[in-house]
Amino acid sequence: MDPRAILREMFDAAVRAAQPAHCLPPLLPGAPRGRTVVIGFGKGSAEMARVLEAHWPGPLSGLVVTRYGYAVPCERIEIVEAAHPVPDAAGEAAARRMLSLVGPLGADDLVICLVSGGGSALLPLPAEGLSLADKQAVNRLLLACGATISEMNCLRRHLSAIKGGRLAAACHPARVVNLLISDVPGDRPGDIASGPTVGDPSHCEDALEIVRRYRITLPAAAQALLESGRGESVKPGDPRLAGVETHFVTTPQMALLAAAAVAAKHGIHPVVLGDSLEGEAREVGRVMAGMAQQVQRHHQPAQPPCVLLSGGETTVTLRGKGRGGRNVEFLLALALGLDGQFGTWALAGDTDGVDGAEEIAGAIATPDTLARAWRAGINPRAALDDNDAHGFFQALGDSVVTGPTLTNVNDFRAILVL
Repeated sequence: MDPRAILREMFDAAVRAAQPAHCLPPLLPGAPRGRTVVIGFGKGSAEMARVLEAHWPGPLSGLVVTRYGYAVPCERIEIVEAAHPVPDAAGEAAARRMLSLVGPLGADDLVICLVSGGGSALLPLPAEGLSLADKQAVNRLLLACGATISEMNCLRRHLSAIKGGRLAAACHPARVVNLLISDVPGDRPGDIASGPTVGDPSHCEDALEIVRRYRITLPAAAQALLESGRGESVKPGDPRLAGVETHFVTTPQMALLAAAAVAAKHGIHPVVLGDSLEGEAREVGRVMAGMAQQVQRHHQPAQPPCVLLSGGETTVTLRGKGRGGRNVEFLLALALGLDGQFGTWALAGDTDGVDGAEEIAGAIATPDTLARAWRAGINPRAALDDNDAHGFFQALGDSVVTGPTLTNVNDFRAILVL
């Protein structure tokens, strides 16, 4: 039994389960009397568009924006690439074009909206009075402060001209069918790409409370927008949203179940701890180390061989000068907590193939990770303190690199105890 190979097989199965090719076609709506327009945003949206084209019987057109390097060829739907996680002018231009594309539609028309994780940064249309530079500054502040994804997206919705239901309102009176790949804890539609096509129950005051909670100094124009209430989003129950319906194409739970099936095939008992785990990455790593120790010492909550599976989205508060990455930070903290525990391996990675801003999905930790690091002259604790887990695992040759996976159901964590 090769623990590394089994961990990678589980990760690959989780990613494969989230591929649009077999998840999306059953959810496609019937053709309308009028036009069919496809819009989309997110790391998996281009692949979703390609699958939709292959299964759509009639005419259609549209515009989809995805991350640089994630485009795939489509014949009738235009694919645009933009920056993630910090937005750029290409994403702003795509957002403006998207609004103009849906504006003239009528009641007989259909909008199919393809949404996946990463859409918040890829569709950056600043609210009136704000600039793209303001939005970029806010994104950088949010990425560094340790806010949860729900908190980040609450603030983004109230500083946007397209998020928080505004894009759906622009589609009215056309029918809107949202097809979502969830990458957020709890699968809340308003948190996936900050909810451009669903109603938002939060308010400007909620966004201001997040600003105060994390002591964020917003650009002056953004602060003024929130304080004035001009950043209020479109609420559930708004008549312009009456023609909107939402379906989940795939979710983190589906990916975890696919990994669990691989474990069972190898005679390893899978324990799914949850698909919505949040918290500071290093703290979650320490807690998970304690759970793995309980398995090894007391055979609770399961007897070895078993694998502890979890998903969700942790956060990293940047204090050092390293390369970040929440999955690898979790993994390094886990390794430190395990302190070389015999018979325990782990893999943590982002299912989109990008952990943080790196073109690296994650890494694998082994029972001798710390020993190999010390022999190489690398101080594991110092690497964690500097937020440089990517540098740490790369130096050991333990990075997991997948390239663009064309989907995104957030983080995957597997701790294998033999």
